[in-house]
Amino acid sequence: MKRLYALIAIIVVFLGFAYVGEGGIGKPAQVAKPTVGILQLMSHPALDAIHHGIIHGLEEEGYHPGKNIKIDFQNAQNDQSNLMTMSNRFVNEDANATIGIATPSAQALANATSKIPIVLGAVTDPQGAGLVKNNERPGHNITGVSDQAPLKEQLGLIKQVMPRMKTLGIFYTSSDDSAAAQYKQFKQLCKEEHITLKAYSISNTNDVDQVSQQMVQNVDAVYVPTDNTVASAMQTLVKNANSAKVPVFPAVDTMVKSGGLATYSINQYKLGVLTGKMTADILKGKKPATTPVKFIRHGDLILNMKEAKKLGITFPSALVKQAQKKGEIIK
Repeated sequence: MKRLYALIAIIVVFLGFAYVGEGGIGKPAQVAKPTVGILQLMSHPALDAIHHGIIHGLEEEGYHPGKNIKIDFQNAQNDQSNLMTMSNRFVNEDANATIGIATPSAQALANATSKIPIVLGAVTDPQGAGLVKNNERPGHNITGVSDQAPLKEQLGLIKQVMPRMKTLGIFYTSSDDSAAAQYKQFKQLCKEEHITLKAYSISNTNDVDQVSQQMVQNVDAVYVPTDNTVASAMQTLVKNANSAKVPVFPAVDTMVKSGGLATYSINQYKLGVLTGKMTADILKGKKPATTPVKFIRHGDLILNMKEAKKLGITFPSALVKQAQKKGEIIK
């Protein structure tokens, strides 16, 4: 019996030292760092801003890369085989959560795993892209943030800046699910507003120069939806449009900064922050299946004064005041 008591005493002392050594009295043992895989479709200002916002959002929720969380960031450079390889990489390293920046990235992640949580980092139409059952109760392992542009506000802005416009062109990538979905919605809005809309689609960046040169000869203004391929070749589009004195109204703020004239835009960085915060919630135990997809319904007004001067366009004073009060003016 004495030997038993002595053995128990030794075990208690050993456990006490172990507990103190792991962080002191009253402090739990340090848990392993969670791993978050971030898959970005390609590099351009809008997607880069979302990526930076995600990191900020995670930090605001207490997850600091290099300290208490591991971030595995992968950029596919718009290559489908890279998307597949990188998605499988996250599965093989048993990531605690993954984030897909842009629709093709999210779709690649969804094809790679039905178990690891996937957070949509600005996907325009999650339900239409087959990623969720519905936006209120996504189901399975996917939820996130939509970057659905405020199309009605944007069309109203074009009409206000171009009151004598007869024909509006829309320039988008036919294989981009998000851009194609927005084209259909925008087409219906133009029909309701009795605006003549001409569609010009491309397959890849190699088409931008030729197709845009043709387009600007036949339209009074150009609208560009949320489109990663066009965004990556924005300078080519703007060059051709400027040569014909045709303004470009993009859906995204970063595309205005790249030479577009104006837009009502959802801030891409803020979308990233929201994505990062949702990811943090999931790391803390929230279930993607019952977490609604989040939307930002109204955009901020962005005016490019430098571009307006090149095109000989004067913005209505009411718009300038609005942008000064709550928005952004690029000079």
